[in-house]
Amino acid sequence: MRPISDLLPDEEDIAFYRANGHWIAPMILSDGELEEAREHHARVIAGIYGTVRAPWNRNIEPGQPIDHIVKIDNSYWADTIMARLALNPVVGAMAARLAGAKAIRLWHDQLLYKPPKSGEAGHVGWHQDFGYWQCADPPELLTAWIALDDVNEENGCMKVVPGSHKWGLVPEGNFFDPNLKGLEEKITASTGRSFETASCLLPAGSLSFHHCMTLHGSGPNLSAGPRRSLVVHLMPDGTRYRAGTPGEGHMNVRLLSGKDGDPFAGPYFPVLFREGMRSNPWEVG
Repeated sequence: MRPISDLLPDEEDIAFYRANGHWIAPMILSDGELEEAREHHARVIAGIYGTVRAPWNRNIEPGQPIDHIVKIDNSYWADTIMARLALNPVVGAMAARLAGAKAIRLWHDQLLYKPPKSGEAGHVGWHQDFGYWQCADPPELLTAWIALDDVNEENGCMKVVPGSHKWGLVPEGNFFDPNLKGLEEKITASTGRSFETASCLLPAGSLSFHHCMTLHGSGPNLSAGPRRSLVVHLMPDGTRYRAGTPGEGHMNVRLLSGKDGDPFAGPYFPVLFREGMRSNPWEVG
């Protein structure tokens, strides 16, 4: 494994992220860690919860045919290996540098599985994450997208719209709308901006980052194998609850059980990285 200092974004990487709203990071998982993550990813999908605690929610129940994209929120509750990956301090240190933050907390994770040959049912519609997170202030959250398979055009890699994090909130975005072309046309019409995309091509074990206002989505998995990932949503320490927004129904509002202006902190929002902190409970490397 490379030294952690070699994995972190340098000044050029940080400038790229802030200009474009995304960044491709190096590989962080060894072959053994990757195989273990895949095994436990499958266990969570199958409803085998090693911690005996279910995730927050899932869009496909265990045992059902998987003919469309699987999304499971807070999978780290259910499995210690998923927790080790979601709370990886190296991921936290990367995020802190990109965001210019002294500490990074978990917002929540999403386990994703895009089945093979799934066509339009495997699409993720163009959206900005902050469209669902308007309960968080300021809008400086970011996402680490960790690939458990090689991710390419054939199996439906994530695509981002560079610079779209500077457009403001685009109301037409919708994670669950598979009509990618239709969404693109609506967004182009409402913003008057050119819709050019960049593909996040990743080898298994590496990851990408994107800002919470960056438009992104993905197309079909045309390959014979699954596209598996763990998506780790992160926030700078000090992010606060903003009451009365369209994000009022978000699970983290319920988990916080706080008042307007309260910081998202405590056991449901663990720290991945803090300057000067020697380690967290899931230290690796």
